[in-house]
Amino acid sequence: MNVVLNGTAHVLPDGATVAEAVAVATDRTRGVAVAVNGEVVPRTGWPGAVLRDGDQIEVLTAAQGG
Repeated sequence: MNVVLNGTAHVLPDGATVAEAVAVATDRTRGVAVAVNGEVVPRTGWPGAVLRDGDQIEVLTAAQGG
């Protein structure tokens, strides 16, 4: 299936979940937030949130600084 992940086109397998998209976008396990089509997906929902063709996914990671 074709999705847009952080503004870039990606092909993911049919039935891919938000958790799988996060793994493509980053290797971080903490400080990550995800929105699919503008709707925030809570971390507890990532494994069960199945993506659809054409979805737009934003994976954001927290940054530290001063």
